[in-house]
Amino acid sequence: MNKRLNRYMPLFVLPTLIAFIIFFVIPFIMGIYLSFTKFTTVTNTQWVGFGNYVRAFKTNNDFTHALWFTVRFTIVSVITVNVFAFLLALALTKSLKGTNVFRTIFFMPNLIGGIVLGYIWNLIINGVLHYFGVDITFDARYGFWGLVILMNWQLIGYMMVIYIAGLQNISGDLLEAASIDGASSATKLFKITIPMVMPSITICMFLTLTNSFKLFDQNLALTSGAPGRETAMLALDIYDTFYGRIGWQGVGQAKAVVFFIIVAIIAFIQLRLTRSKEIDN
Repeated sequence: MNKRLNRYMPLFVLPTLIAFIIFFVIPFIMGIYLSFTKFTTVTNTQWVGFGNYVRAFKTNNDFTHALWFTVRFTIVSVITVNVFAFLLALALTKSLKGTNVFRTIFFMPNLIGGIVLGYIWNLIINGVLHYFGVDITFDARYGFWGLVILMNWQLIGYMMVIYIAGLQNISGDLLEAASIDGASSATKLFKITIPMVMPSITICMFLTLTNSFKLFDQNLALTSGAPGRETAMLALDIYDTFYGRIGWQGVGQAKAVVFFIIVAIIAFIQLRLTRSKEIDN
């Protein structure tokens, strides 16, 4: 049976492989090429070498500011989302009534589209700030923490489900044995529970990190980069460069390539670090 399956495996893989090559590999390679050109269409190009990359960093500080803003936002979001999601997962794996209802309620924000979510929180935050005579675009700090709150509200429930799956795989006998040996709740948490759910932590940190870096529609709907591009994240800055400035398509593409490299490197380092903890445990 295995030999027969292996014989027909290429036939089943071929449609997906063709779609992957056409819709991902080829556009990705073309995108790298276009980042070294000045173009208006993919057939009307002029080779400029690394000129687009130089312009991306030296023409103005929009890109570097967006990069720094995105890094700060990602650090805060990764910490807060995972800490709150893990604490919720711990609470909802206890013998409490209505845990399934609470799990559903906390997960539901993840089902709302990013644009809709951004406009909803824009109305909520502006409604609160209205009492102080300002709005979310008055100060970049309002936009930053507004994005953090939005990100937490959207992702905590999703990460909570992953953590719950990891917590439910921990053997009850192991925790019971630790209690018999006199281990405190804190000892069981840091010596047993957290090490045992490291696979879930790896997944949740990877998803939170990549989603934070790639945040676009929520940023567009909540602040649109205001005030003065101070709350524009990388994806929004690339979008504005590509579509908002005539003749800057190549620069926007160069920014996109740099963006991909940064996210890929950080995600790779994070996966290596967290997976090494899984192996140790």
